[in-house]
Formats: sequence, structure tokens, C-alpha cells
Amino acid sequence: MILKVIMLVIFFGIMVAVGIYCRKHSTDVNGFVLGGRSVGPWLTAFAYGTSYFSAVIFVGYAGQFGWKYGIASTWIGLGNAIIGSLMAWGVLGRRTRLMSQHLNSATMPEFFGKRFNSKAMKIGASVIVFVFLIPYTASLYNGLSRLFGMAFNIDYTLCIVIMAILTGIYVIAGGYMATAINDFIQGIIMLGGIVAVIAAVLIGKGGFMQALDGLSRVSDPAVSETPGVFASFFGPDPLGLLFVVLLTSLGTWGLPQMVQKFYAIKSEKSINKGAIISTLFAVVVAGGCYFLGGFGRLFSDIIPVDAKGIPVGGYDAIIPTMLENLHPFLIGIVVILVLSASMSTLSSLVLASSSTLTLDFLKDNIIKNMSEKKQVLVMRLLIVVFILISVIIAIVQYKSSVTFIAQLMGISWGALAGAFLAPFLYSLYWKKVSGASVWVCFVAGAGLMVYNMFFKATLPVFLQSPINCGVIAMLIGFVIIPVISAFTKKPDKAFTDDCFSCYEKQVLVHAKVSLGDE
Repeated sequence: MILKVIMLVIFFGIMVAVGIYCRKHSTDVNGFVLGGRSVGPWLTAFAYGTSYFSAVIFVGYAGQFGWKYGIASTWIGLGNAIIGSLMAWGVLGRRTRLMSQHLNSATMPEFFGKRFNSKAMKIGASVIVFVFLIPYTASLYNGLSRLFGMAFNIDYTLCIVIMAILTGIYVIAGGYMATAINDFIQGIIMLGGIVAVIAAVLIGKGGFMQALDGLSRVSDPAVSETPGVFASFFGPDPLGLLFVVLLTSLGTWGLPQMVQKFYAIKSEKSINKGAIISTLFAVVVAGGCYFLGGFGRLFSDIIPVDAKGIPVGGYDAIIPTMLENLHPFLIGIVVILVLSASMSTLSSLVLASSSTLTLDFLKDNIIKNMSEKKQVLVMRLLIVVFILISVIIAIVQYKSSVTFIAQLMGISWGALAGAFLAPFLYSLYWKKVSGASVWVCFVAGAGLMVYNMFFKATLPVFLQSPINCGVIAMLIGFVIIPVISAFTKKPDKAFTDDCFSCYEKQVLVHAKVSLGDE
């Protein structure tokens, strides 16, 4: 216990020290929200990766989908690496950095407002961000409850209050730069921690081959009659697995807190390096988490299940049960690993929420003539408000098991990606996107997920799953934008040409990049 407490104190001390050190970078809006657009490849890549993967992934998703799909759940982590990281950097990174700087936008709603010259669109997008990021923020605490109970036997409420206060201190003090540096430190912990934990769990089951052999002998008639299905290449439900991959991988392209990382990229070199680093990070962390979760059924002798074959304590109980007999030092590493994952994502979410509400909703709409200093002050105050709200939601859900909140958390990802993914991607590449098509996509994406929450029973069985519904919400956006744009008012050509002029600026490059024959 003393060892674990010492590890936690050192971890928290470093986080707070970094926040205090970075105060000088957060004196204006550009510095506080984007780190002065001067963040290098390692910090940007780790900020992207650690914001991507939280306790929700490690404890919740890895346990749930590992139990459902077996070792095939590793495909989810690999999809996160290839689609959610490598392809995201390649398709979005450079263009997002160029156009967001050209339009002088620091948030996704501000980007939409300036790209389509619409203050109403900026406000509408900021409302969607606010409504769906808060419950997503609260969900980060869920994965910590069982782990802290297992490791320290302390009250869950005390745990999340401490975590929230310490995260708030370094984000409020140092802004984006403090978040980026701490994300790097936390990312290193996550990389080392997941490798150590996987090795320890597999060794406890006789090694990889013996564990895989044991998994191949597990059967669950309620899932599949096929022998060894949980050790197979695509698992018992390939289509369901595909939809999970799509939502958790392609969905990141439309999440404000993820896309905002591209706004702060320093240079071309940072894009190329960042893409490789974040991809490798995702392979290890996401791939490792789902790979570990895939062996969950080997512990079915100590994980009680109900008549439907679902763990009695819920899917969140699977990973903690797998880890509870590890060495105390490894348990300490696991706790710090999950804390790192949660705090990095929490800091990213509250920074995105506060900057969006300040710059896109309050500034010039509610509060006129906001100076740079006042904008930064308001953002700092809102960070406190957002963290407080998320803590209250998390505690209420934990104490009273309010299913409404849990449902809202489940649809957050699908609603944000459904509303923003297609409009944002088209807006970076296509000049003929109409403002009306973006509005229709906002309403359709967020509306479909809200409908799924309140009127799930009226939907076809396939769409009653929030995951499947979220994927459909994303994909229909790619149809809505071109179809609606074809039948609605065309955007002003001169205005649109100016938006895209940032791509036409000529730059000099070395011969190793271009032969220069023409």
C-alpha cells in the first residue's frame, strides 16, 4: 500500500509541476488553446493518442468487446491505429492546420462559422459540442471505480474528486502546452504499463500459446455453436466487430477534441513524424488493451455470469478481475496507467469544451468586446465548471445507477461524429459544400442518436445498438452533404476561393521532396 501511494504522489506531483511550469505559454487565447501553434511532432502525436484512449477503452471497451469477440477484438485496436491515427493524420492533418490558421479558428464550431460565414452555425455547433462532451467527460471516471476499489479500498467519490482537482490545476495553469507535455509523460506510462500488464497476465496463464489454447476451448452456446470461435480470426460476430471498428476509428475524425490537435501542429515535418508516432502508439496501447481483453473468458471461473452469459458485475468488472492477483507493484502501474489515460482525455475534453463555449458562444454573443485576457480568464473559470459538472454526473450515476446518464454517454461519440465528420471533411476538400447541407447533417447526426436513446424500441433491431446507429449516423453524412448541396443555394465563389487560397500558396522545398523538373 505504501508503495502504491508513493507512486501516486510522485505521479500527481509531476503533473502539477508541469502545469505551473507552462504558465508562461498560456497568457493569450492562441497560447492557452493551441500552444501558440508551435507544438512539435512528439508532443502532438502523444496528445492525440492519449486523448484517444482513456479508462473507457482500457476498462470498459476492452472488457466488453474482448468478452464478446475474443482475441478478434484486437482488430479494434489495429483499426484505431490505421484508420483513427495514420489515415486521420494523412487526410486531415495538413489541410486542417492550413485552413484553420488561414481562417483564424481555434475550435471546430469556430471553423464552421468562418468557413460558411455563419454565426448561427458556429453557435449551433457549439451547442452540440457542449451537450455531448459533458456526459462523455463524466464517463471517464467510470473505469476508475473498480480499479481503485481493488488497489486501495478507498471510496470512489474521493478518488474522482482528487483526480478532477489535480487535472484542473494543471490545465487551468498551463493550458494546451501543459496538457501536451503531461500527455507525453502519461503516454510513456501507458506504453510501458500495457506491455507489462499483458506480459504478467499471459504468464499467469502459462504463456501466450497456452492462453490461446485455453481460449480456443471456451464455448458459449448463447453466442456461437462454432468450436474455438473466441480464438478465431474474426470472432463470433464479424459484422458487429466491423461496426465497432468503424465507430471507434473513423469516428475520431469528427470529434472536436481530436481534430483540435491538428490546429496546433508546428510544421510539415511534425505532420509526417506525428503520423508515424501516433500510429505506433495506437498499435501498442489500443491494440494491447483489446488484445488483453480478448483473454477475458479465461477468467470465467472467477467471473460469475447471469443466465444470458453476461458478467454479473457488468463488463467493467472483467479487466479488474483479470488484474486483481498481480504483484502490488504491477497493480500500482495499472492504476497509474488508467489514471494517465483518464486524466489526459479529461484535460483534452474540458479544454475543448471551455474554449468552444467561450469563443463560439459567449464571445460577441453574450459578452461583447471580450479582451484576450478576459477570454482566457473565462475559459479557466469554465474549466472549473465543466469538471465540477462531470464529477457531479459521475457521482450521481455511481450512487444511484441512473441509466439515463449511462445511455447519454453511450451515444456521445456517435452524435458528435455523426454531426461533424462529413461536414468537416467535405469542407476541407470541396468548395461546393452548402451551408444548408451542413445544417441538415448536424440535425440528422445528433438527432438520430438522440432518437436512439429515447425511442430505441421503434427502430429496427440492427439500429437499436448505439454502436450500429452511430456508424449509420456517420455514413449518411457522406450522402447528405453532396445531395443537399446539389439542390440548395451555392456558396459565394469569391468567399470560398479565399478560404481555399491557403492551399495554393507556393512554398520552396528540397529536391528530396520534389524533383523540380517542371
